[in-house]
Amino acid sequence: MYSPPELNLDLTQSLYDKIADALVEQGYIILPSALPESLGHALRQHLQAMDDEQFRRAGIGREQDHQLHGEIRRDQIRWLSHQSLIEAQYLRWMNDLREGLNRRLFMGLFDYEAHFAHYPEGAFYKRHLDAFRGQTNRVLTTVFYLNPDWQPELGGELLIWPTHDSEEVVERVVPQMGTLVLFLSERFPHEVLPARADRYSIAGWFRVNTSINNQIDPPH
Repeated sequence: MYSPPELNLDLTQSLYDKIADALVEQGYIILPSALPESLGHALRQHLQAMDDEQFRRAGIGREQDHQLHGEIRRDQIRWLSHQSLIEAQYLRWMNDLREGLNRRLFMGLFDYEAHFAHYPEGAFYKRHLDAFRGQTNRVLTTVFYLNPDWQPELGGELLIWPTHDSEEVVERVVPQMGTLVLFLSERFPHEVLPARADRYSIAGWFRVNTSINNQIDPPH
């Protein structure tokens, strides 16, 4: 059974400061080793123990607007749940980050949702935004990679553009184990290139509450 390590409080607060500063200055940050290494490896082992049937084809849109578009994305997903101990540890780490960012930036982050993402060989996700201004409550995207010894020739990089109409990529992220990426959801178009091997990650979103009666809108 996985037991999370005790984190140094000063180091944790320093990390939150670093993330907050980067979000203010450039809107994104790439961290090679933000989470405890043992947590990343435990998540990887947990992932390997899952049955393929637990994953489903990812689509575009939510609720009644959800549609499958194989020409846009071909990944498979499975939502994280607090019912699993190891998944709950990851969600707790992100909740602590949520509180840390709210104290520093007053972003009003209300909730966090995340899913495992499996990109089989050849799978991709074309250039897109995770949120559109005024139309969603996703404001901050996270991606945490679970691919030990990933080599550049395997592809599967995350491409990030600075603006919607830009033609020049600002970041090309190799999906190496332990790397955490955060970026403002409404601001940065991004793409996952086809991989030449199974590629795994956890994609997540910090959200603000845009509904009434303290209910999250929309649910995942």
